[in-house]
Amino acid sequence: MPVTSTPAGSPAGSASAVRLNAVVKGRVQGVGYRWFTRARALELGLVGTATNLDDGRVEVVAEGPREACLALLAALPAGPGRVDFVAERWGDARGGLTGFVER
Repeated sequence: MPVTSTPAGSPAGSASAVRLNAVVKGRVQGVGYRWFTRARALELGLVGTATNLDDGRVEVVAEGPREACLALLAALPAGPGRVDFVAERWGDARGGLTGFVER
Protein backbone atom coordinates (compact mmCIF):
# COMPACT_ATOMS: atom_id res chain seq x y z
CA MET A 1 0.00 0.00 0.00
CA PRO A 2 1.48 3.39 -0.99
CA VAL A 3 2.30 5.79 1.80
CA THR A 4 2.56 9.54 1.42
CA SER A 5 4.38 11.72 3.89
CA THR A 6 3.24 15.27 4.46
CA PRO A 7 5.68 17.50 6.28
CA ALA A 8 4.38 20.07 8.73
CA GLY A 9 5.75 22.79 6.45
CA SER A 10 3.33 22.10 3.58
CA PRO A 11 2.01 25.30 2.06
CA ALA A 12 -1.24 26.70 3.36
CA GLY A 13 -4.28 27.04 1.11
CA SER A 14 -3.05 29.56 -1.43
CA ALA A 15 -3.71 30.09 -5.12
CA SER A 16 -0.13 31.26 -5.66
CA ALA A 17 2.34 29.02 -7.45
CA VAL A 18 4.26 26.45 -5.43
CA ARG A 19 6.94 23.86 -6.16
CA LEU A 20 6.38 20.21 -5.34
CA ASN A 21 9.39 17.90 -5.17
CA ALA A 22 8.34 14.26 -4.86
CA VAL A 23 10.50 11.15 -4.88
CA VAL A 24 8.64 7.96 -5.78
CA LYS A 25 10.02 4.63 -4.60
CA GLY A 26 8.96 1.22 -5.90
CA ARG A 27 9.01 -0.47 -9.30
CA VAL A 28 8.59 2.77 -11.24
CA GLN A 29 11.24 2.59 -13.97
CA GLY A 30 10.67 0.84 -17.29
CA VAL A 31 6.88 0.75 -16.82
CA GLY A 32 5.74 4.09 -18.29
CA TYR A 33 5.67 5.88 -14.94
CA ARG A 34 7.33 9.08 -16.16
CA TRP A 35 4.94 9.23 -19.14
CA PHE A 36 1.99 8.74 -16.78
CA THR A 37 3.26 11.53 -14.52
CA ARG A 38 3.84 13.87 -17.47
CA ALA A 39 0.32 13.25 -18.80
CA ARG A 40 -1.29 13.96 -15.40
CA ALA A 41 0.84 17.08 -14.89
CA LEU A 42 -0.05 18.50 -18.30
CA GLU A 43 -3.75 17.81 -17.70
CA LEU A 44 -3.43 19.83 -14.50
CA GLY A 45 -1.58 22.70 -16.20
CA LEU A 46 1.69 22.11 -14.34
CA VAL A 47 5.27 22.53 -15.54
CA GLY A 48 8.26 20.50 -14.40
CA THR A 49 10.14 17.24 -14.83
CA ALA A 50 9.96 13.52 -14.10
CA THR A 51 13.44 12.04 -13.86
CA ASN A 52 14.73 8.49 -13.38
CA LEU A 53 17.27 8.35 -10.56
CA ASP A 54 20.21 5.94 -10.56
CA ASP A 55 18.81 4.03 -7.56
CA GLY A 56 15.52 3.11 -9.30
CA ARG A 57 13.36 5.90 -7.91
CA VAL A 58 11.67 8.66 -9.93
CA GLU A 59 11.95 12.31 -8.93
CA VAL A 60 9.04 14.58 -9.83
CA VAL A 61 9.38 18.36 -9.77
CA ALA A 62 6.18 20.28 -10.51
CA GLU A 63 5.25 23.94 -10.31
CA GLY A 64 1.86 25.58 -10.51
CA PRO A 65 -1.18 26.27 -8.33
CA ARG A 66 -1.13 24.44 -5.01
CA GLU A 67 -4.41 22.65 -5.76
CA ALA A 68 -3.04 21.28 -9.03
CA CYS A 69 0.17 20.11 -7.33
CA LEU A 70 -1.91 18.39 -4.65
CA ALA A 71 -3.93 16.65 -7.36
CA LEU A 72 -0.71 15.43 -9.02
CA LEU A 73 0.61 14.23 -5.67
CA ALA A 74 -2.62 12.29 -5.10
CA ALA A 75 -2.27 10.65 -8.55
CA LEU A 76 1.33 9.48 -8.12
CA PRO A 77 0.51 6.27 -6.18
CA ALA A 78 -1.88 5.19 -8.97
CA GLY A 79 0.78 5.23 -11.68
CA PRO A 80 1.93 2.13 -13.53
CA GLY A 81 4.28 -0.30 -11.85
CA ARG A 82 4.27 -0.48 -8.07
CA VAL A 83 4.57 2.56 -5.82
CA ASP A 84 5.79 1.75 -2.32
CA PHE A 85 6.36 5.26 -0.99
CA VAL A 86 6.10 8.90 -2.05
CA ALA A 87 8.16 11.46 -0.14
CA GLU A 88 7.24 15.09 -0.76
CA ARG A 89 8.79 18.48 -0.13
CA TRP A 90 7.10 21.82 -0.75
CA GLY A 91 8.52 25.24 -1.52
CA ASP A 92 7.95 28.46 -3.38
CA ALA A 93 7.86 28.30 -7.17
CA ARG A 94 11.21 29.26 -8.68
CA GLY A 95 10.12 29.61 -12.30
CA GLY A 96 12.31 28.78 -15.26
CA LEU A 97 10.38 25.58 -16.10
CA THR A 98 8.40 25.16 -19.31
CA GLY A 99 6.21 22.23 -20.28
CA PHE A 100 6.72 18.92 -18.51
CA VAL A 101 9.82 16.93 -19.46
CA GLU A 102 10.67 13.26 -18.95
CA ARG A 103 14.36 12.65 -18.27
